[in-house]
Amino acid sequence: MTIKKKPYLIAEVGQAHNGDIQKAHDYIDAVAKTGVDAIKFQTHIADAESSMHEPFRVQFTTEYDSRFEYWKAMEFSLEEWKSLKKHCDAVGLEFMSSPFSNAAVDLLEQVGIKRYKVGSGEVNNLLLLEKIAQTKKPVILSSGMSSFEELDVAVSFLKSRKIDFSIMQCTTAYPTSSEQLGFNVIRELKKRYNVTVGFSDHSAKISTGIAAIALGAEIFEFHVVLSRDESGPDVTSSLTIEEVKTLTEEVEYIYHALKNPIDKRNTDDFTELKQIFEKSLAVNKALPKGHCLTFLDLDAKKPKGYGIDAIEFEKVVGKKLSRDLSPWEFLNDKDLESV
Repeated sequence: MTIKKKPYLIAEVGQAHNGDIQKAHDYIDAVAKTGVDAIKFQTHIADAESSMHEPFRVQFTTEYDSRFEYWKAMEFSLEEWKSLKKHCDAVGLEFMSSPFSNAAVDLLEQVGIKRYKVGSGEVNNLLLLEKIAQTKKPVILSSGMSSFEELDVAVSFLKSRKIDFSIMQCTTAYPTSSEQLGFNVIRELKKRYNVTVGFSDHSAKISTGIAAIALGAEIFEFHVVLSRDESGPDVTSSLTIEEVKTLTEEVEYIYHALKNPIDKRNTDDFTELKQIFEKSLAVNKALPKGHCLTFLDLDAKKPKGYGIDAIEFEKVVGKKLSRDLSPWEFLNDKDLESV
């Protein structure tokens, strides 16, 4: 597999800022030093997306009596969102945020977002997809909780609106275990939809990103946390800032490997090394003239070119010697009686 473009890396902050705008800015500064391409938040407007009936996915705190109250605490004002976008622009990160309501799309349009990342729980929310499609901006669609049949509907919908989109393999499990990753789906998505395909990760493992990219992921998204001592629903599913730095270095290495395929039909670059490492036939004991060579008489010694190539040993077995040979002496065609 070859790769033409460097994989796009997205560091997902989500709610790791815990509703603290200064902490959100701290994340931008920290992530900007890791070498990733984009930082992603989530835009929640509690009244527009939730209700008091929504259960907690993970009961990570007793601070909030309901999920609705939690979303309320995670809200930022329009001016605060604009400050985050401006900060991202200043440090060279693409500002991204996933909307979870039509109202959130309206807000992000005012902020000036470049493209939309749709969370896996919104794949069947065609109302939201329609709202996003009306912006005419590209979409990254996460597939975490969706079957192929459900994705087919969303894909058909986006195509009908002539929206440029990509799809992410994702498993909605926090953290994701190795048997839940679904690396096989990367190629299945590429084959089924013939679009840019990525991988959205919750494993908290650097190796997941390396493997996903080696298997063809063109986008890699992962959760990030300043410290694993933080509180929040995604902490155990996140990479630390130092781990992100390592990830970007490893991805760069894998990217250069993938864009430089090796042609195993051509070994010209190894001509000199082959001369050193490959071997010539030799005899392993003193043998008299007229001796009929057997397999047990032969060994192979470095370097190549001082005797018959080791690859040709079968042609000398059964041949008679034309002269006496000393132990470990190279064996050449002139040492064999001609038929």
